[in-house]
Amino acid sequence: MSTLSAERKQEIVTKFGETPQDTGNTRVQVALLTARINDLTEHLRSNKKDHHSRRGLLMLVGQRRRLLRYYEKSNLEGYRALIKELGLRR
Repeated sequence: MSTLSAERKQEIVTKFGETPQDTGNTRVQVALLTARINDLTEHLRSNKKDHHSRRGLLMLVGQRRRLLRYYEKSNLEGYRALIKELGLRR
């Protein structure tokens, strides 16, 4: 459902982090949240009445928005590249 497999998580960390163990990097955290958000969105398309998961989705979106706002302030070029790479519209 909304949990990512360990292999998929590691794949995202390797792709967006500077090292394979770089899980605290803002880029990595935003990418992981985006993957979870996409999975939850698919889940909610087929389970329209699952309001508990919908609340979780909204919380994840808010967390990602806060991280993106921080990243935009601290590294504008990196922020623009990340948005483009993840295909987010902001």
